[in-house]
Amino acid sequence: MPLTETQARNSKPSDRAYKLADGEGLFLFVQPNGSKLWRMKYRFAGKEKLLSFGAYPDLGIAAARAKRTAAKALLAEGKDPMKSKGEVISQEGATFFDVAKRWHENRKSALNAAHAERVWSRMERDVFPAIGEKLVHEITAPDVLAMIRKIEARGALDISRRAKQGWGKSSSSQSRVAWPRMIRRHICVGR
Repeated sequence: MPLTETQARNSKPSDRAYKLADGEGLFLFVQPNGSKLWRMKYRFAGKEKLLSFGAYPDLGIAAARAKRTAAKALLAEGKDPMKSKGEVISQEGATFFDVAKRWHENRKSALNAAHAERVWSRMERDVFPAIGEKLVHEITAPDVLAMIRKIEARGALDISRRAKQGWGKSSSSQSRVAWPRMIRRHICVGR
């Protein structure tokens, strides 16, 4: 029987982590510290794998089920969903501005209104002029570094530090950007 919103909301932490099954490999993993994570167990190339979708309640049941359906579709095509997460957005050709706007709209309700406005203002002033119109899959580490250097050049070191937060090192083989977790989730989901 599928998991209900009430069951997910009312699940309490216990001494040990436990799972609340939804079906077709999807489950809510409740940890002793109280965090609740959506995960999907599946098999690929004869090996059992575990795919993480996000935290509940940030990611609701319907969204987790949609992600499960997308992962099952990738499996049906013979692709590993864990390795194919980023394909969704790169096929759509979304720009960084599009992804950032979706991220901000999604998070705005959870933030203080003044803070949400400051975050968006910084993005408009510093980030969008540099990489806003680039396709997400075309942004490289040097693009991000150039953006950060411009912020530092005008003496806004605190803003520069904030812009750097979450950006990882580029992959040495592809020179791609390791996206901040907050944006990476929206790139993969495409919402």
